[in-house]
Amino acid sequence: MTDLPQNTDLPPGSKSQPAHADTVDALTVMRARARDTDQHGGGNPDARLVLVTGVSGAGRTTSLKILEDFGFDAVDNLPLRLLPNLLSGDAELHVPVAIGLDIRTRDFGVDQFGDIIASLRAQSGLDVTVVFVDAENTVLQQRFTESRRPHPLTQDRPLVDAIAHEKRLMAPIATIADVQIDTSRLKAAELRKILQDQFASPTSGQMAIFVKSFSFRQGVPGEADLVFDVRFLRNPHYDPDLRNLTGMDPRVGDYVAQDRDFAGFMDRLKALIGPILPRYAEEGKSYLTIAVGCTGGKHRSVYIARLLNEWISTLGYDVHLSHRDKPAEPDETKQGEMI
Repeated sequence: MTDLPQNTDLPPGSKSQPAHADTVDALTVMRARARDTDQHGGGNPDARLVLVTGVSGAGRTTSLKILEDFGFDAVDNLPLRLLPNLLSGDAELHVPVAIGLDIRTRDFGVDQFGDIIASLRAQSGLDVTVVFVDAENTVLQQRFTESRRPHPLTQDRPLVDAIAHEKRLMAPIATIADVQIDTSRLKAAELRKILQDQFASPTSGQMAIFVKSFSFRQGVPGEADLVFDVRFLRNPHYDPDLRNLTGMDPRVGDYVAQDRDFAGFMDRLKALIGPILPRYAEEGKSYLTIAVGCTGGKHRSVYIARLLNEWISTLGYDVHLSHRDKPAEPDETKQGEMI
């Protein structure tokens, strides 16, 4: 689904924006839950506060809803001046809280935002994480066009200029974010998994591994931790019988596997990845993304990513496979549409 902030056709201060009273009521509910948690025990030693910000149309609203599903109390567009008072009252917040902030937020200012974040991070007993969601300009333009919602900064400027202007305004905030997520080619399910591994209550403490194929023509995935280029392998694109197939087809796999360097490459790739996976886990990494790229993201990268996924699963890891740029197969559904 296309994710755009609510009321993006309204400038800051519009009458249709969330009322100040609604925000205060939401904070009152949070504090009441905190006091109830204290009375019944089970409170965490540190209050967890996640601030979700980023550029319009990049998935901030979707991210906030996902965090709410994970048990966070969520408030969207909290006036910036209220942030320092978030923990005031009779009890600290011992339930996780997620706050959505963007260019539409009342009294939003880049300098003020940075000062407030520094102040919150300096507070003892408070675990603050800033999440910044972003996407490529062309992707944002497509999302706004398809949704037919105006960009909040459009006013008298074209959409492409509004997007570029907001990017410039928000750039300093991206530099202080703890987590940056590029949703340009993420599907909603992939975004959910990233946020789940980062913020959901741990169940097994196991590191999640994402293996993803991609096309170098479309750019390297921004979330990739390890990137492997398999463009040196023989290319099925030049075989007329294989050109319209993908790396999901056994015939394409057989063709790639016949390359004289294929077996040696796979052995060395496993020898490289195998020893470092437990080291990443020991460092407390919640998730690891391994990206495999070829020219079109259709044949070689898809096949190699499949092999890696199968091999890593035999090592006992929680591994997930996706193909960013592979054409949809005839029997594939539309599940996991773009954010």
